[in-house]
Amino acid sequence: MDINDINIEEEVKIVFMGTPAFAVPILQGLMDHYNVRGVVTQPDKPVGRNGKIAEPPVKKLARDHTILVLQPEKIKDDWQSVISLKPNLIITCAYGQILPRELLVYPKYGCINVHASLLPKLRGGAPIHHAIIDGHSKTGITIMHMSPKMDQGDMIAQVEIPIEETDTASSLHDKLQVIGRDLLLETLPSIINGTAPRIKQDESEATYAFNIKREDEKIDFSKTKKQIYNQVRGLNSWPGAYTMFESKIMKVWECYDTDETYPMLFDGQITKIYPDGIGVKVSNGEVVFTVIQPEGKNKMRAIDFVNGYQNKETLVGKIFE
Repeated sequence: MDINDINIEEEVKIVFMGTPAFAVPILQGLMDHYNVRGVVTQPDKPVGRNGKIAEPPVKKLARDHTILVLQPEKIKDDWQSVISLKPNLIITCAYGQILPRELLVYPKYGCINVHASLLPKLRGGAPIHHAIIDGHSKTGITIMHMSPKMDQGDMIAQVEIPIEETDTASSLHDKLQVIGRDLLLETLPSIINGTAPRIKQDESEATYAFNIKREDEKIDFSKTKKQIYNQVRGLNSWPGAYTMFESKIMKVWECYDTDETYPMLFDGQITKIYPDGIGVKVSNGEVVFTVIQPEGKNKMRAIDFVNGYQNKETLVGKIFE
């Protein structure tokens, strides 16, 4: 069955539930082929240093296409507003709240989720970040039936991709959002005509990717150079890994490791200044910071920070904490 065989006005009435930029191509794909009756997203929130109120990316796209937008504070208390739209299919992607049972059982064609991991691996709100931070060699997209428990519903389809050594959370995000859109559109006809499979997840294989906390962002120089490299790229471009230098926060956006060892130095101690950055001692060797962001300043090349540092000859031997 093909998308073009479906009478969109009579057969499919979708409510889409999503919030961040990752969900935008998925919503756009649905709007291109189906009748999206409404969008549910998180409330507008303050962002950035100035705390300016910003609307979620999904809301902006919906408004640009004159689609009704609902923004309940807690969907478990305001699910009736969604049912009032009379959807026969609910699709979620990175919405940010767990749906109550009243919504899960309402639509004729069910509630379907687009999740950015190969379930049952990396259930939770930050699967893209953790796929890199945890050193996975592959990840992907899972289309699944929703259940009352977080990301534990039966699976319908998956697409797997490798995680390249140069991938960041940003680059992986951009790859997966396109794959998520395409896999959802490919899978929807079978969901609508009732032939979509229900593949049970193996609970013994389940792992979790909980939302990033502040403590996840701080670099621990007692870890290995591989772990630190994965942490830095797994938090790029949001929220960023950080360390403390001279009692101020310094974010680290890019780095690489070397074959050098410095057994006599402390973890976190600056080893040498490279043409492209700052060498730092870690538990089993050295990493070189190449793109950093000192507190209160914009991103910069680490070597530019070095060149602008007063008495740069004294940098070697200082400690990142």
